[in-house]
Amino acid sequence: MTRRAFLPAAAASVAAGNAAAADAPKGAILELRRYQLRNSADNQRARTSDILKAQVAACQRAGVGPVGVFSNTIGPDGPFLLTLVSYPSLAGMEQAQAKLAADAEYQKALDAYHAQPGLGYERVESSLLRAFDGYPAVVPPPSDGKRAARLFELRMYESNSPGTLRKKVKMFNDGEIGAFQRAGGQPVFFGETIVGARQPNLTYMLSYEDLAGREKVWKAFGADPEWQRLRTTPGLSDAEIVSNISNCLVSPLAFSQIR
Repeated sequence: MTRRAFLPAAAASVAAGNAAAADAPKGAILELRRYQLRNSADNQRARTSDILKAQVAACQRAGVGPVGVFSNTIGPDGPFLLTLVSYPSLAGMEQAQAKLAADAEYQKALDAYHAQPGLGYERVESSLLRAFDGYPAVVPPPSDGKRAARLFELRMYESNSPGTLRKKVKMFNDGEIGAFQRAGGQPVFFGETIVGARQPNLTYMLSYEDLAGREKVWKAFGADPEWQRLRTTPGLSDAEIVSNISNCLVSPLAFSQIR
């Protein structure tokens, strides 16, 4: 992808709460986009944040959402911006992009963005994931629009082979997701990467009240009896089915619909 390319993204409508996830179509397609930035005179973070804000507004006009937009808080290779969008299918993804391509106001904003001197970002990388059967859609944490923004954690588990990845996905569906919910982690999504780097892998996102809340969640998760049973089941230990774990903490921008 060239530096100047900027493909629009949109999300399929989902309601907040776990009941909404249970009722949503199976196998939603999730797209993660990472805009790699540089601290420079081009003011890349502000410029790209502005066009992402315009994109979120265009998605609202098209009747699609929510869209999550985040900046790095703790993690390697910053600064960067991250977007999360979801679609009911690959065909739904094309339909959503067609709606944005026909949005005159959004296209005018894109033209102004690209006309600025210098670079809006260094590179953009994207990956597509298929949501787990046990958590088939993006579920934003509940919000009344007044509370402070939460802290979000993006985690990737790489597996040794497609076979061990299937075991890990099943482990999530069979009880690990529930353990996170009982611990208060408020999952946003769980997905298996179908297009992207470092495959085979799965990626998921949790939300917390703050850093102290994150510590509390992971302590409760580690002590959960169902999780203890799963992790000690022969064939399901990390050493057998997970080859690497990486993570980063991100914070939602003011206009993010997931916050």
